[in-house]
Amino acid sequence: MKIIGTGSALPEKVVTNDMLAGFLETSDSWIRTRTGIETRRLLSTETLSELAMTAAMKALESSKMKPEDIDYIICSNVANSYVTPSLSSIIMGPLGCKCPCTDINGACVGFIYALDIADAFVKTGKAKNILIVAAEEPSRFCNWHERETSVLFADGAGAVVVTEGEGFRDFIVTGDTHTDVLYYKRQMEVTPYDRVEEKTQPLVMQGREVFKLAVRSCIKDVDTILERNGLTGKEIDMYLLHQANKRINDSIREHLGEPEAKFPLNMTKYGNTSSASIPILMDELSREGVLKDGMKLLLSAFGGGFVTGAAILDWSAIEYDKENNE
Repeated sequence: MKIIGTGSALPEKVVTNDMLAGFLETSDSWIRTRTGIETRRLLSTETLSELAMTAAMKALESSKMKPEDIDYIICSNVANSYVTPSLSSIIMGPLGCKCPCTDINGACVGFIYALDIADAFVKTGKAKNILIVAAEEPSRFCNWHERETSVLFADGAGAVVVTEGEGFRDFIVTGDTHTDVLYYKRQMEVTPYDRVEEKTQPLVMQGREVFKLAVRSCIKDVDTILERNGLTGKEIDMYLLHQANKRINDSIREHLGEPEAKFPLNMTKYGNTSSASIPILMDELSREGVLKDGMKLLLSAFGGGFVTGAAILDWSAIEYDKENNE
């Protein structure tokens, strides 16, 4: 399986650290030092489905495929305004696709989980051309009276089109139960027979525990997938890591002993966009011409659950329409 098209979309609203310091007990220096984030994009006048459709349309356009060519849509989404129908169902009509579609919740690893599922579909012949959309609005999970999570998260969407071909070498996806370190709970509707009290709980994150789990788990995934494919860290041209926290990514980089140039960052300007972070970064690097034909890329992400994922692929350069390459 290989990637033949990419797309992304971000909200217009840019929120700086100083803007947050205006109503939170924080500062630009505090946020930068602990996270590496300088600005982020937050939904204000747009909707998540609009971002998802824009990212998907860009991916379709760059893949040179028509909507009717798509055999399956997989949407990675943790939560949005609709419980049902799925986000994939909402966007497929306006896109003009007529195919099966489904949403998955793999937390911040959702994009890699979706790629792994798509790879299985392609290999078994269930589908040939698959549209993957990762669209997230984690800013809506946070308690905006507390700085612990609200300074981290932002909104956005990234998408890719995959098809048959030589590209992805291998995948690793893992899961372990550590639900207490990172969770967001929404209250369900009450029935006449409900005897269990439920409350809405804004996003809870045990920062130190998440940091330790993320670093340890991602390093294990990276080491395992490299060894399994007979590769060394030096043979990877670029590492596209989940854009959650610069200190986490630096810890993984230092373990591998690789230069900063191999670990591109966009969390500094976009914040943590959950499962959308890697496809947004991939689209940006591809359109800028940073990703060259034949490059070996390693993807790695972690998320609530606690879940992790990694993948290795040989990149095939994508040609973009210059007029629409924004």
